[in-house]
Amino acid sequence: MTHQIRGESLIRARKIWVSSPLCMGRRSCKIATRKGAQDAKKSKRNGKIGKEIVSAVKRGGPNRISNAVLAAVLEKAKELDVPKEIMERNIKRASEKGQEAYIEKFYEVYGFGGVCMVVEVLTDKVTRSVAVVRTVVKDCGGKMADPGSVMFKFRRARVVNIKVTDVDKDWLLTVALDAGVEDVIEPPAYEDDDPEDQSERYYKIVSPGENYSDLLSKLREEGIAFEPDNGFELLPLTTIEVDDEAIDLNKELMYKLLELDDVDAVYSDQK
Repeated sequence: MTHQIRGESLIRARKIWVSSPLCMGRRSCKIATRKGAQDAKKSKRNGKIGKEIVSAVKRGGPNRISNAVLAAVLEKAKELDVPKEIMERNIKRASEKGQEAYIEKFYEVYGFGGVCMVVEVLTDKVTRSVAVVRTVVKDCGGKMADPGSVMFKFRRARVVNIKVTDVDKDWLLTVALDAGVEDVIEPPAYEDDDPEDQSERYYKIVSPGENYSDLLSKLREEGIAFEPDNGFELLPLTTIEVDDEAIDLNKELMYKLLELDDVDAVYSDQK
């Protein structure tokens, strides 16, 4: 099949689209400040792993040899470069009196300009999590959606994020093809981007779950720096463009949701 990269063609055995739309308008469409966004992302990822460790220990005990679920979570934590002290601290926390196991929940939300969002939660108190999410959505002017009315617009996928400035695009595509990935998504370019903005743009490599470990190994072999996902991401099947006002309102809503301790991620179909 033929792989197209903005007018270029490569003859390969798989079809992978790499696109880079030019977005008009202000930089307000960036979801967070550069350094703050990366720190928050890492903190949320480590927090989610900690909750998964607590749940695994609550269900099967702290022995990673006899507890296969715990062993799998710890292996994932190692893959994600989660500090050892965080892993050990949460194994200990699971044994504390009153600590309950965490439950995964997804809340669906209507944002602004026709944008849909999915809020990923891992909580030890479902009644608390739904209450605080509903409050934030209402205060920001959004609307809670009925279960299933938004989720079908997204698909679950394993993803690797790679900084644009850390790799040559053509070389990355070659490595990705060899690793059997599904898709390579190039980040949007904005008309008012400066060099510092461009240095914080990321390729998103979408991989089948069964190939994910092979992809990470291949990237390590090639010396390509990357950021793995925290188990999965929800990717929109299609994206929509909105005006600057809706962009700012959606950004504020996502900020407020991500400030909640129970919330691990917020996904949207905004372009």
